[in-house]
Amino acid sequence: MQYFLHLRAHKSMAINLDVVIDTPEYEVDMKAGLDTLQGISDATRTIAETLLTGKVPQRKSSKSSVRTMLKRTFKGSYGQNFSLYLSDDELKKEYRKIGNTAFSELMGFFMKEALDLEVAELSEKSEKIVAKLGDNAERLVRQLRTSIMKDAHEVPKKFGNDVKVRFKSGAERVVIAKFDRTTALALEAKRSNVKVSISAAIRRFNTNTGNGRLQILGGSETVAFGFEKVYRDVRFATKKKFSENLDFNNGIDSDNWRYLEIEAYPIKLFDDRIIKYVVAGLHEA
Repeated sequence: MQYFLHLRAHKSMAINLDVVIDTPEYEVDMKAGLDTLQGISDATRTIAETLLTGKVPQRKSSKSSVRTMLKRTFKGSYGQNFSLYLSDDELKKEYRKIGNTAFSELMGFFMKEALDLEVAELSEKSEKIVAKLGDNAERLVRQLRTSIMKDAHEVPKKFGNDVKVRFKSGAERVVIAKFDRTTALALEAKRSNVKVSISAAIRRFNTNTGNGRLQILGGSETVAFGFEKVYRDVRFATKKKFSENLDFNNGIDSDNWRYLEIEAYPIKLFDDRIIKYVVAGLHEA
């Protein structure tokens, strides 16, 4: 996702972004294209409003102080510029506190979290912003997982074209999110009704959203996980065991890792590949 951020002389602050749909004909199916743009617009507005107000918006209105507007298109696959406009002085002040770098980092972080993708370690500033959101960080991720991300994937799902959202800083364009056939398939995955017991080492764990990645004993790749309960309702003792396991295993040889005995519901693709575990609890010996 490429953002170009600059201030306009008029009342609103414009945060400029673009979307690139990888199609060599410089054209895209109109219905799928509009749905994808709508999903990206909703994701951008929802994340931005949460970051700037500290609350997850439930409804989006044309009268909102945070809104998106389409700009000119461009060639190079199918490109569409758009801007995120902030018309409220308090929101503009809050944006300046966050800054371009942290804002674009967090925009990509929440989109990836909503798709259960592996995310890089956040900068200290961004980590503090997520921590300040508290329960709203998890609420934001859950809201993005609804129709918002499904809309954003209409082009990859129906036509197989990759979609990139980019941020521009000066002359540099940085991809902050990418939607493709793989991420589209993840949205179609189904949760099993059968609870399983797994031995797993925690490899990543976000203590604000409750999401992370684990590695099954004997496995070579990490798999996403989250909790069945709203994260604030998860027992403190359980949260602590996940954090302690991550801390212990970091930086040591895998032969010496400790493993947690976890009870979870797998989320599977149509070919039975597991892409996520929904944690129900820890197995009590």
